[in-house]
Amino acid sequence: MTDLKFVEPDDIPSEFSAYDHKVDQLDVGKTGKVGFLRIKLEKDPEKNKTVVTDQYSQFPLYIQKALHYDEFLPSMANLFIMSPSGGIIQGDRYRIDITLTNQAVCHITTQGATRIYKMNSNYATQLFNITVNKNCYLEFIPDQLIPYQNSRYYQKVELNIEDSATLVYSEILTPGRVAMGEFFSYDICYLKTICRNNDKKIKFLDNFLLEPKKQKMTTLGILGDYTVLATIYIVSKNNSVLQIKEKINLALQDNAEVNGGCSMLPYDCGLVVRLLGNSSEEIKTTIYDIMRIVRKEILGTSFDSVRKT
Repeated sequence: MTDLKFVEPDDIPSEFSAYDHKVDQLDVGKTGKVGFLRIKLEKDPEKNKTVVTDQYSQFPLYIQKALHYDEFLPSMANLFIMSPSGGIIQGDRYRIDITLTNQAVCHITTQGATRIYKMNSNYATQLFNITVNKNCYLEFIPDQLIPYQNSRYYQKVELNIEDSATLVYSEILTPGRVAMGEFFSYDICYLKTICRNNDKKIKFLDNFLLEPKKQKMTTLGILGDYTVLATIYIVSKNNSVLQIKEKINLALQDNAEVNGGCSMLPYDCGLVVRLLGNSSEEIKTTIYDIMRIVRKEILGTSFDSVRKT
């Protein structure tokens, strides 16, 4: 059996204790239930490109070869996290470690939405450890989370960002399989994000705990008239952070489909953007608009789109 301590978050919330028992399919920890991915990237000065220097994957997680297709930023490595399983099922334990060093510049996304399947026992977890070292730049923009009926999911994201580095990280949470008539039919979705600097000092901590069967999601103070929630963290000490904040808020004022706002993170370590909408595609378009602003201010380059095919 795989050592679960290798991938299991060490702080499973108490809300999951009622589901912490044997699954009816493959037991927790069996082959195919524990996915692990480790990636290290750094700049190759001879090629003037960011390249993968260390990579390890354990089924069902793997990553596509680094691509350098961005005409505005040909040195940027573009990576796609992939899984042949089609989604996350009960008892799955995933862990993804990403490290950037030596002035690496990288964009990472997923092959598509993360589908969290129906569960009749246990739950699923996914742990991200993201380290962005001195003078590096990372955009980690995964596609949306789709929690199916009766699913239970805990995601913990640990960000370790050096003060001279920049990270743009986003999350999109949908109400479920809308086409199947599933609106907020999942049991629990818990999203936790912790950010630290190079001295391991906490920059910020952000938690989302959603239990649609225990709380009305459409009430004021939760989602109101909207169904899709997104958060973008822009962790940077760059001098242009205030200009980025102003430009993002101006762009959101002109957005008729998506409601949102941008504000400073604690200790002036960057920005957080909250978005509410009724379409994951409109939310993604807005995230790309925000990326366009950040790239222009931080890297001095433009941004077109993410190539998915």
